[in-house]
Amino acid sequence: MSNLPLEVVEMLGGTIAKVVPITIGLALVFSVATHFWACNPGTPWWRKRELVTDLCYWFLVPLFARVLRIGLMVLGAGVVFKIHDADALIAFYDNGHGPLSELPLWLQAVLFLVASDFMLYWLHRLFHGGGFWKYHAIHHSSEELDWISAARFHPVNLFLGTIMVDVILLMAGISPNIMLWVGPFTTFHSAFVHANLNWTLGPFKYVLATPVFHRWHHTALEEGGNTNFAGTFPLWDLMFGTFRMPENKLPEVYGKDEPAIPHEIAGQLVYPFRQL
Repeated sequence: MSNLPLEVVEMLGGTIAKVVPITIGLALVFSVATHFWACNPGTPWWRKRELVTDLCYWFLVPLFARVLRIGLMVLGAGVVFKIHDADALIAFYDNGHGPLSELPLWLQAVLFLVASDFMLYWLHRLFHGGGFWKYHAIHHSSEELDWISAARFHPVNLFLGTIMVDVILLMAGISPNIMLWVGPFTTFHSAFVHANLNWTLGPFKYVLATPVFHRWHHTALEEGGNTNFAGTFPLWDLMFGTFRMPENKLPEVYGKDEPAIPHEIAGQLVYPFRQL
């Protein structure tokens, strides 16, 4: 008899076990940092009106992403590479495959970060237009923007964005082992750019996305919400004319473009389908 259900439960339990200490660590770091360098005065993150909603996303998104990522990689290996045996699948993905897997792990990690950020930049712009906006609007609905808001993504947005990009690059041959380096960085950096901090990093604002850089992206569309699409490297915004960092000015108001979006997670998950 297959032990698949038990293995799935163990995998999900392991994911939660990793998320809990990471969450506690981030909460402590950004609570202290915000006390000294807040971008916007007001309620601390732990007293925000939609804290329960953001916490639900914070713990559910990693579970959803991991299950779907693995499922798509198994499907892709079967369809594209005709690999169906469980042991063969593990061996195929274990250390990557093809020319990319021959590169040093650090170089694969750099390649993954740059390539994924470039693809996500254009996908991000796609989600700001047409029929895709109703899914991405969920992420922009937080009026009390802080680090805990980083995971607020509708599953459709998450699937067509981060998960698909990850699967494409891993199927292209990059070793999943790079996730040991890339995973912690992307988790911390995503929380960092959403944190209520007034940091611009001076001249390094052109190198790495900062809280002020990304908080401009969460302002009203006419104020800055259609700029600063890069998740990690502002280079893409500089290259394609979407960079915005006004001198001596900080963003102030967030999440006002879609005032009808529900505050609770259940309402947010069905919201886009009510707009069809």
